Amino acid sequence: MTAPPENRTVPELPPPRHPWAWPAAWVCVTLIFAGSCVFIFNSLRNLPVEAASRTSTALADAGRQLSSIAAAFQQHTVTTSFLSYATRLTPGQYFQFANLRQTEIFSQTDEATTAFGYLPLPGIVVEARAPVEYTYYLDLNDRWELQLEDRILYVLAPSIRYNKPSVDASRIEYEVRKNSLFRDGEHALESLKKSITPLVSQRARENLPLVRELGRRQTEEFVENWLAKSFQDGNRVSARVFFPEETLPAVLEQLAPRR
Repeated sequence: MTAPPENRTVPELPPPRHPWAWPAAWVCVTLIFAGSCVFIFNSLRNLPVEAASRTSTALADAGRQLSSIAAAFQQHTVTTSFLSYATRLTPGQYFQFANLRQTEIFSQTDEATTAFGYLPLPGIVVEARAPVEYTYYLDLNDRWELQLEDRILYVLAPSIRYNKPSVDASRIEYEVRKNSLFRDGEHALESLKKSITPLVSQRARENLPLVRELGRRQTEEFVENWLAKSFQDGNRVSARVFFPEETLPAVLEQLAPRR
């Protein structure tokens, strides 16, 4: 008998090589490299143009923001620019600069005579204590005049106005300070209650000299902030604010409304 043949492992042969694989790979690499070069070339070519365009736009914006005050006066745009700035930063069309809260004391004396008109009756004195809030403002839609002279911007602001005074009715205290056996104090109290509204309006007018200096300082600060933000040389100019009821400098005298 013959011995069975030995089991031998037959080595696997590598797959046949494609002769076109390497040339195709080199072609792809070449195309990718060429495309990258073209993209980089175009980017570098357009970079100066885009940079110049962006620079030009930035300079134009800066020129609008940093123009000189003198040039703005020559273009007659100063007042318009200021009112536009103020309208953006303040609610509505008003520049509110003061809230004054105080307790007002109003006294009223009620006197009368006898039916025959000869003998005076004892007077009745009644008093009211009322917490009141006053609000003072400048109307941006009123007439404003601005004049530049020697690095000073003279501002003729409109007259100071005030809202209807707000009275806290829940905290008003009434008192009869002096009564009479011959008369009814309740009548005098009712008369005082009806007078509260005109009395606080009168007090609001009387407070105008008190708040005028505060309004002047607040408005000057507001104008100087606008100058600094809107003009290249704005930090070198100061503001002086006047109101029509005051004695005005010569630079504003001809611009004031007729009194």
